[in-house]
Amino acid sequence: MDALLKISALVLAAQMSVMPVSLAPALAQTAGTDTAPLGIGLEGFAYPYPVFFLERMRDGERQRLAYMDVAAEGQANGRTVVLLHGRNFPSSYWQPVIQALTRAGYRVVAPDQLGFGKSAKPVGPYTFDAMAADTLALLDSLSLKRVDVVAHSMGGMLAVRLTRNAPTRVNSLVLEAPIGLEDYRFTVPPVSDATLLRLEGDATAESYRRQLMTNYALSLPASAIEPFVSLRERVKGSGEYPRWLQSFVNSYQAIWGQPVVHEIPLIAVPTLFVMGENDHNAPGKPFAPEALRPGMGRNAEHARTLAGQMPSGRAVVLPGIGHLVHMEATDRFNTLTLEFLNGH
Repeated sequence: MDALLKISALVLAAQMSVMPVSLAPALAQTAGTDTAPLGIGLEGFAYPYPVFFLERMRDGERQRLAYMDVAAEGQANGRTVVLLHGRNFPSSYWQPVIQALTRAGYRVVAPDQLGFGKSAKPVGPYTFDAMAADTLALLDSLSLKRVDVVAHSMGGMLAVRLTRNAPTRVNSLVLEAPIGLEDYRFTVPPVSDATLLRLEGDATAESYRRQLMTNYALSLPASAIEPFVSLRERVKGSGEYPRWLQSFVNSYQAIWGQPVVHEIPLIAVPTLFVMGENDHNAPGKPFAPEALRPGMGRNAEHARTLAGQMPSGRAVVLPGIGHLVHMEATDRFNTLTLEFLNGH
């Protein structure tokens, strides 16, 4: 296949990047206590399914886009769901959703976008158009003409741009607690890379843990997010950590400077918003004037409004839930998603 580098699960297992699905629950118990340094491609961190790579060009370099491709269990229904992750999470956090979808007959493809998880970390500016092009290239390499998309947080912004850029490739869209439901440029002033690099570089395990629990209004115990805190701490031990940091900062600049909210009402495919009632996450809020902050992050309200402006949009808001819906209310999220997908 053109520009396709697909590495077998056996090779990756030897690199400790794949583990049996049955061992995944143990990860949540042990990842938070493991302090061994990790490479910025999360070498040494196990994913719940085999990981493959697609070769892409970015910043004049060959970059590897990592993804899981999980077959349907039992009777396949002939459909594929693409899962698009959020900014602070590797695609491995989709495991409970992957299990539900594959058991229901769906094939699932879950990429790490360039800059995240096991994928390469470009240092140039990010664009959602480039991410969408990467995702389409992945679909082409797998001969997938049309897919359903389930996207979380920043992945929701990517899903909007993907659907707008290639409407014939998307059958339906599930947006789980998406960000980008408002134009952050209207309330948040520009922030320099230098400032962001300093602030992100100064983040400690405790401050990052507090950021996730507070900004995301999680109903989960802190132990549930410890694997994500651990990952961030462990990549600091890599000699390429400055590259990881620059890459992470670039993703903030894309979120701030490339709004998609104005495009959402133009999406024609059936779309379901699944929102947490307590989720008031708004990237850049600490940089906004204090008087404007209370009006930011009204995500459930925005989702309802935007769904009403779409040709085929619907919003469901789950009481008592924050930003990580598929982890905080796994069964409810999976049920809503499957009912929606099966109906379209």
